[in-house]
Amino acid sequence: MHKRLLLLSNSTNPGETYLGWPEMHIKDFLGSAVKNILFIPYAGVTITYDEYYNSVSSQLVNFGYKVDSIHNLIIEEGLIGKYDAIAIGGGNTFQLAKLLQEKGLVEPIRNAVEKGIPYMGWSAGSNITCPTIMTTNDMPIVEPSSFQGLNLIPFQINPHYTEATIPNHGGESRNMRINEYTTLHHKMNVVGLPEGSLLRKEGNQLFFVGKGVCKVFNHGKEPQLFKDGDDLSWLL
Repeated sequence: MHKRLLLLSNSTNPGETYLGWPEMHIKDFLGSAVKNILFIPYAGVTITYDEYYNSVSSQLVNFGYKVDSIHNLIIEEGLIGKYDAIAIGGGNTFQLAKLLQEKGLVEPIRNAVEKGIPYMGWSAGSNITCPTIMTTNDMPIVEPSSFQGLNLIPFQINPHYTEATIPNHGGESRNMRINEYTTLHHKMNVVGLPEGSLLRKEGNQLFFVGKGVCKVFNHGKEPQLFKDGDDLSWLL
């Protein structure tokens, strides 16, 4: 089986409904074969899991899918394999990694996706698919046992990527922070994924879809620029 991933930078654009901008991409990716989706809300911190589940399920039900949240289920062997797809939402990536590790879900999720179960994530849910969570924008509000991610892709993602800076602010820009990472991790590519965009992986093919310009950072090189529809399969 080949791995199928839909990795969104963000769930919602300003002034739009929740999961509004990626609706057609979600429907196209999941298709009619998917009926039941397992949602994992563990990145949520300032909202309850019930609130998070209700927001996600209300939209995905409108798209034609049934959704269960893992926080309402008994985590047991074979649970993930009972579902047609997995969705992991945004929030804090450190909290997400910590809970996936503590609940013994890293290997079951990885195995399920490697067997062909479609995976959809946004923000932290996209970060966690990388080899590590080192290119998240989040504050480390908790300490996971490691920074290892699900390792479903062989490169790093920086979601919500922006070149915007705050006037008269002395902190590092996003480019500077990513360059710090690539300076210490020479062989790893980092994809700067702007708002309103996504990566879609189908087996050995990977495409950038959406608004804005996608930047791929490599150590010692100028960032490479890509637009809607460009093929990034060389990253795999």
